[in-house]
Amino acid sequence: MSNGAKRFFKVFAKNIKESIGAGRYEANGIKVSCVHCQYDRFEHGYAQLNTAFLSFLNLDFANRSANILTCHRCGYVHWFNKDIKRVNN
Repeated sequence: MSNGAKRFFKVFAKNIKESIGAGRYEANGIKVSCVHCQYDRFEHGYAQLNTAFLSFLNLDFANRSANILTCHRCGYVHWFNKDIKRVNN
């Protein structure tokens, strides 16, 4: 394989890893940093906001979801009821 192809695949793999892995986020235009350790890289996920009534009716799927960011350094979980945005930096 040529040096150009090797370099291409190395850069491509790095970009994929950065887009899938831990990243920096903003909530309502404010950069998010961990309240416990002040780190600024997080893993993004979702959590179901279950209510007793819909759980009683076995309709948990109808509940809303919250955005969660888990600190990549210490594991502290941050909950957001509004949209968050991944930023490139």
